[in-house]
Amino acid sequence: MREWADFTIETAEDGTQALALSGPLVVSSVGAIDQQLRGLDHKLERVDLSQVGAIDTVGAWLVWRLAHRTEATITGASTEAWRLIAAVEDKNPGDADEVEEPGAPVRLLERLGRHVVAYVEGVTQLLGFLGALLVATARVLRHPSRIRWISLFRQMELVGVGAVPIIGLMSFLVGIVIAQQGAVQLEQFGAEIYTINLTGRLSFRELGVLMTAIMVAGRSGSSFAAQIGTMKLTEEVDAMRTIGVSPMEALIIPRIMACTFMMLILGFYASVLAVIGGAFVSMFSLDIPFFSFLTRIQEVVPMHDIWVGLIKGPVFGLIVSLAGCYQGMRVQGNSEEVGLKTTIAVVQAIFAVIVLDAFFAVFFTEVGWG
Repeated sequence: MREWADFTIETAEDGTQALALSGPLVVSSVGAIDQQLRGLDHKLERVDLSQVGAIDTVGAWLVWRLAHRTEATITGASTEAWRLIAAVEDKNPGDADEVEEPGAPVRLLERLGRHVVAYVEGVTQLLGFLGALLVATARVLRHPSRIRWISLFRQMELVGVGAVPIIGLMSFLVGIVIAQQGAVQLEQFGAEIYTINLTGRLSFRELGVLMTAIMVAGRSGSSFAAQIGTMKLTEEVDAMRTIGVSPMEALIIPRIMACTFMMLILGFYASVLAVIGGAFVSMFSLDIPFFSFLTRIQEVVPMHDIWVGLIKGPVFGLIVSLAGCYQGMRVQGNSEEVGLKTTIAVVQAIFAVIVLDAFFAVFFTEVGWG
């Protein structure tokens, strides 16, 4: 049968009052007297714990709160009770109310400092990840037999073959939009024929590979972060290290190689589908025969535009895969981190791809490939 805590109030001859607690003061037994002690308005001289049995932090907090509110002295406590009461007194949340809240400038500087520290830690972790990746890559290049070919081909299937339908449809529709909107604007100047130039150059040089990179970031970059992050949480990565398997060689390098190579193919594939989409809509809106449009593309699109797209593709694939794998390896703590790091991986990959695309646009213009 459960024993409950209880209390009695004794009045001395001089009129002073003392409260004597009895029974166990633990979380399962103090509920019955908690509300009574909260409503107690007597001015006490002391709180007697000599009849108290077991006590935990909840009981210690109840005693300290009562003594603090009634300005009473605690007597008869055991060594364990004194230790717990001292501990809850040190952690008294009421002390926080007495601390003056810092002003807005101080809070701003504090937040700025936290961001700076987090940024420095992030850069340090990123450099450590890249260093480990370079070491593992050098080891694989020195001993090609260490390449996980099955894992590599599996990732190529997931990143490339699985993305063909959605990227093809997206690129086809993007080509339709470019040609249709371009024709509407060029019609004002009687230059509808230049819709072919616009569609071809934009598709091969910019939008084909850029839209593909964004799609791969959302599809495969997030997958990399989620898969590796889940393996971190379930301690599979630590288990691999324990048995002598390098996570960099088994998990990271195959994904990076697959994404980098497949982006080369997917970017060109997307550009071709965008041109086909443009030819399809031009056949109806501009009365340009389908095959005449494609033939004209060969004449108006310079070869270096195709090379620009082919150069961008692997670089964008490398960025997307690095972001996904890096954020996946940073997961720790709980399952919420998986979703958080996956989101960060996609955002960082898309942002980096767009920034790099702007850099490439300026760079290739400067070298005469504008």
